[in-house]
Order: sequence, then structure tokens, then C-alpha cells
Amino acid sequence: MTSLDLLRTFLAVHRAGSVTAAAQLLDLSQPAVTAQLKVLEKNVGKPLFHRHARGVTTTAAGEDLAGRLAGPLDDLTAALGDFVGGKVSLHVGGPAEFMTLKALPALVELPDTALRVTFGMPDDLLDQLAKGGLDLVIAGARPRMRGILTAALYEEELTIVAAPRWYYPDGAGVLGDAPWVAYAEDLPLIRRYWKTVYKALPPGRAVVVVPDLRAVLAATVAGAGATVLPRYLCENELATGALRELIVRGDGELPTNTIYLAVRAGAFAEPHIARARDVLMSSAKEW
Repeated sequence: MTSLDLLRTFLAVHRAGSVTAAAQLLDLSQPAVTAQLKVLEKNVGKPLFHRHARGVTTTAAGEDLAGRLAGPLDDLTAALGDFVGGKVSLHVGGPAEFMTLKALPALVELPDTALRVTFGMPDDLLDQLAKGGLDLVIAGARPRMRGILTAALYEEELTIVAAPRWYYPDGAGVLGDAPWVAYAEDLPLIRRYWKTVYKALPPGRAVVVVPDLRAVLAATVAGAGATVLPRYLCENELATGALRELIVRGDGELPTNTIYLAVRAGAFAEPHIARARDVLMSSAKEW
């Protein structure tokens, strides 16, 4: 009798299109996955994959097997899945500020779902996603990992802001000598803005560095200096006058940053992950 582990491995390789990517998803070594496929092909009596330099493609026999396995195996996975108080767990990772202000208000509307949220940097979160520790990841840069699927979720507009004390009305809001407030030493959002608008690196260094954009906002409102923030994060402070925009391009266009939604290949076969994706993509149209 063929074990469920062999069938699960086969389906993971079929969906990922790569032995390496499937090994990451299953938290197995590549040789272990290869060995399991050989055993299954011996049991079936037919080759299930064509191997090539960029991965694998499924043979006709493999496609037939995948079609018969997918539904029952996915149902079994769901039945044995991670439940909390009768609700299926959804493990989501992303940047603290975007998750707090945008994603979580949408995700809490999911029925029969117990949310488990992890904040962190994109590389760490995507590594957890690839290893199966997270179901969905929201990232501020497009992931470049085998076995990970991405979709553009939201386009955030970036703007330079500071407290009124740093605003120079006679100079049309020119930055002047305001120091930087940033969430990393290499001034990531500030650098993106400067390279987009001026084709150069930004001048100066940060006087305050704190790894949370909400804290960057608070320090900027308090008068520590100038910073670059997504407009959604500081729109209330701009409306009340607590912050002022210092530099605006002559054509009125500002740099943007794309936020991506990432999942493992094949994850949408799990209904609770597919529902979460649909809710996020639909909600993002109104953000």
C-alpha cells in the first residue's frame, strides 16, 4: 500500500513544479523528496514527472493521479488542520503598521477563522511561509522564491513630511536642514523617494532610527525631523496640520511602493486561505 506521505510529496511537487520548492514546503531535504518520488513511481509503474533544468513537468499519468488525489488529500489536510476553539487557524505575517491599519480590519471579518498574526521583516516572514509556518505573507517587495506565488495587493503613495517647525513657506516647503527620522539606518523609504525623484541618494543621516513606521510617525509629529511615509499612515496628521508635506514634485506625482500578497504554491486549495486572499484583494480596492 502506498503511504500518504508519498502521495502528499507527489502532490506538492506537482503544484510547485520543482523538487527544490516542494522540499521547502514540506520541510524535507531535496534528496528525501527525490527518493520518495522514485518509490511512488515504482509503485505506480509509470513515470510521473519529466525532469529538466528549471524544475519538473507532470506526465500524463502524473496529471491523472494529481486530479484524483487533490480533492481527497486537501479534504484530509483540512480535517486534520490547525483548529482553535472549533475555528480553523489562519497564520498571517506582515509589517506591523500595514497589518494593523489595513489588513487586520479586513481579516477579522472572516467567518470561523482564528487569526494568528506575526509581525516582522519580509525575509524572515517569507522564510516562515516557505517552511509552512505561515499561510499568507504581506510584503513590501516582490518575493523571489521558488514555490511562492505573489499578487500585487496595494499601491502605497510615499510622501515627505515633518512637523510645522521644519516647514519653510517662503521656500515652498523645501526640506532645509531638517534631519531624517527613519525605520532603518539605510533610510529605505527615504532612499526610494530620493532615487525616484532626484536620481540620487538622499543627503544626511537619520537622527532617529526606530523599526516601526508608527513610531517613526510619532517621532516626526513630535518634531524630531523629516521622514518619508506611506500617505495612508499619516493622512490624519496631514489633515489636522500636525504634519506638513515638505517636498512635492512639480508634476504632482509622488513615488509609490507596491505591497504584495504571497502564498505557497497550491495553498489556495485550502478553503480558509483562499477566502482570506479573496477578502484582502477585495478590501484593497477600497483602501
